[in-house]
Amino acid sequence: MVKVLFVCHGNICRSPMAEFIFKDMIEKTGERENFYIESKATSREEIGNGVYPPVRRLLNNMGIDCSGKRAVQTVKSDYDKFDFIIGMDEYNIRNMQRIYGADPDKKIFKLLEFIGSTSEVSDPWYTGEFTKTKEDVTKGLEGFLKYLKEKGYVK
Repeated sequence: MVKVLFVCHGNICRSPMAEFIFKDMIEKTGERENFYIESKATSREEIGNGVYPPVRRLLNNMGIDCSGKRAVQTVKSDYDKFDFIIGMDEYNIRNMQRIYGADPDKKIFKLLEFIGSTSEVSDPWYTGEFTKTKEDVTKGLEGFLKYLKEKGYVK
C-alpha cells in the first residue's frame, strides 16, 4: 500500500484539495485499494474545522465529496507512517522538517516539484484565487501520478 500525506498550513484549503482530487484520480486508475491518502496541517489554527467553503464548492462542482473532512495537525509519527509527504510551499516544508525532525528517508516533496517547477502552490486563503490554486494542485498531482507510474507504484 502506498501511503500519501498532503500538507499545508491549516488543512482547510490546499491540502484537502490535493487529498480529494488525488483520491479521485487514483479511483479512476482502478487502484484505490492500493493507496492510503490523507491531508494534515502544520499549524493548530484550524484544527477541527471543515474544508473551507469555496474549496468545498469547487470540489463539489468537480463531483468530489469532501464532507466529513476536519483539519488535523501532522505529528512526528506521521513521518514513519507515510511513504510520500507532500507540502504546498517552502514554509510548509520547513515546518514539516521541524515537526518530523528532518527528512532522512527523502519522503518530503513540494507538490510542484513533480512537474519540474520550483514554484509554490499559492494559498487561496490569502489570494482568493481558488481556481488558480486548483489548476496548480491538479498539475502537480498529474505530475505525481506520472512519477508513481514511472516508479511502478501505479499501472
